[in-house]
Amino acid sequence: MVNLEWYRTFKSVYKNGSFSVAAKELFMSQPAVSQQMSMLEAHVGNKLFNRKSKGVEPTEYAKLLNNLIIDALDRLENVETTFRAKAEDSKRLISVGVSKDLFSSCGSVLISKFDFIDFTFAENDALFALVDAKKLDFAIVNKRYDTFDTVQEAVGKIKLVMVAPTSLDITEFRQKIKSDNFTEAEQWLNDQKWYCHDARIPHIKLFWLHALNKKRPSVVPNYIIPSEHEMLEMLYKNSGIAITWNCNARRYIKENKLQLVWNSFHVPEEYVYLLTAKNNNLSSFSKIIVNELQLALRV
Repeated sequence: MVNLEWYRTFKSVYKNGSFSVAAKELFMSQPAVSQQMSMLEAHVGNKLFNRKSKGVEPTEYAKLLNNLIIDALDRLENVETTFRAKAEDSKRLISVGVSKDLFSSCGSVLISKFDFIDFTFAENDALFALVDAKKLDFAIVNKRYDTFDTVQEAVGKIKLVMVAPTSLDITEFRQKIKSDNFTEAEQWLNDQKWYCHDARIPHIKLFWLHALNKKRPSVVPNYIIPSEHEMLEMLYKNSGIAITWNCNARRYIKENKLQLVWNSFHVPEEYVYLLTAKNNNLSSFSKIIVNELQLALRV
């Protein structure tokens, strides 16, 4: 039975016209190359190379053999190269940056796809600086950066919404919103217990700005829990109100743990982007991450 390595060696000798050059290219000894060619000649029953003062010259049969095997051998080598690259990719550690408030819905979905990930928690500008300095492979951000050295691809949209446990009666609030009585609606909200992931209440401020046209909400957070996931976990087990991204609230609403209190059409959607440095040879990872994020952000 023919050994495929003989054909690989034959291809190298044929291309280079030299046993010694082929040996260097294949990281073999020259006697090993000569032995493989002798065994291939014995197998096919024809002489393949004539020795010259410098190197070797293919016989007519060698030329015929090369025409017969070259395409098939190239395909096999391409399959081998692709398989090896995928195997190496599966074991490679990648670094991904994401904000704490997007990790539960964006970052965590990547764990099922990759064996090794080093996550970094930071906000948009800090994540951009890390990618730009090539200290991070990827960053998940909700801000646009246009630079020559980075590539940014939109993977979905997110929006801030108001949620509460299903045990909270929001009938009165809904009626006030329906009748455009925003003053009394805000008063109702002020009377509730509030959960927030940041003492600066950025989500509450942004929601108030667009939904109620006010820069300074009078809401004072009762509980500050610096993790969006843990905040929502505590919220559905207790009582109160929170502002969160719709992608984070989706699972809790689907499981009937939280209810959507207010999805104001005045609050704009924001794009989420995958940010990476140019020419980092991570395109295979990028395609998988983009696909997973698109699925995660399909609210």
